[in-house]
Amino acid sequence: MTAEMFEATFPVVVSQPVEWGSMDALGHLNNTVYFRYFENARIALFATWPMDPLGMERSVGAIVAETRCRFRRPIVFPDTVLVGSRVIEAGADSAIIEHAIYSPKLGMVAAIGSANIVCYDYTAGRRAPWPAAVATILGLSNPSENP
Repeated sequence: MTAEMFEATFPVVVSQPVEWGSMDALGHLNNTVYFRYFENARIALFATWPMDPLGMERSVGAIVAETRCRFRRPIVFPDTVLVGSRVIEAGADSAIIEHAIYSPKLGMVAAIGSANIVCYDYTAGRRAPWPAAVATILGLSNPSENP
């Protein structure tokens, strides 16, 4: 896969330089850093949605319920990876976001992951339906039923 093919697969792609200080004792990118890279791409995806995804301006936002990663190849310094993010499944109050990390140095996808996110009402302390504008973006059939 080329970088161009990778970028065509994901609506949001962020470029992430691999830092020397992010290497572990075995000389490759520490596994926790992959999740930070996924988070950066996920926040960039949220920025395209017509809501405050973090719930800072309103009481409703997105919260991560679960995240995972499949490490396919070790990433090593120096490299500047591409991190993609896209919604692959959506429900009335949740969505699954797929992430992938492409290494130009390796010429391939080095990691694939996902995050199960939930629309959350921080004031009430419970799940909530997506706001109508977000439901429309997610392709939900009855967004008018959402607040």
